[in-house]
Amino acid sequence: MKTRITIAILPCLLLLASISFAQPKEEPQHKLIQFQMALIRKGPKWSNRRSNDLRKLHEKHFNYVLSLLDSGKAVLAGELADEKDLLAVFIFRTQSTEEARAWTDNDPEVKAGRLTAELHPWWSEDVFKAPNSPLKMETVYLGFLKKGPNRKEGDGKTPEVQELQKDHLANINRLAAMKKLVMAGPFGDDGDLRGIFVFRVASRKEAEDLAATDPMIKIDRLRLELHAWQVPDGIIR
Repeated sequence: MKTRITIAILPCLLLLASISFAQPKEEPQHKLIQFQMALIRKGPKWSNRRSNDLRKLHEKHFNYVLSLLDSGKAVLAGELADEKDLLAVFIFRTQSTEEARAWTDNDPEVKAGRLTAELHPWWSEDVFKAPNSPLKMETVYLGFLKKGPNRKEGDGKTPEVQELQKDHLANINRLAAMKKLVMAGPFGDDGDLRGIFVFRVASRKEAEDLAATDPMIKIDRLRLELHAWQVPDGIIR
């Protein structure tokens, strides 16, 4: 899919204010705004069966995604490379779930039941760039941070977890300063998905090893679900 992509842990919005990615302290902090992230999954009528009808349907889907990008409704969209239930991620420039839902529902493959969209509010700096020309793709590693078994209701107010949160944020900035963690940001709903890490590294193993240095992941308060992600070069700077 020729699309544009970028990405952006939310125990609280403190994380939003804390992720500066090792910019000099004298530089002003950038404003964080809310987007809607659509996780595109296999729908009830999913099929990989090769047919002329399916090819035409996918072509309509592709053209529709391009129209969302060209209109500015979508700031990025792109496929995951591992071909599992989760197929792609779209990010829409809107705070409204209803508006984002209308845009995904109008996708020809969603209408046909081949795809379905799961929407989440998502916070990021407005850092989306146009891809380099000529267009080429790069592989980054997108990690969804999920609630781990050692996350307990209300424990975020305890001194132990608050201290752990400071270490967690410090590790984020450390990885960013290494230019290995190229983007991170939280979901705005209080669900199992807490946030996203994106690594620009040479291998999945390297991304896993870097993520394993996170204090929250070490104690299994957060767990990482990692995907190879094909993104246009230049989107993530």
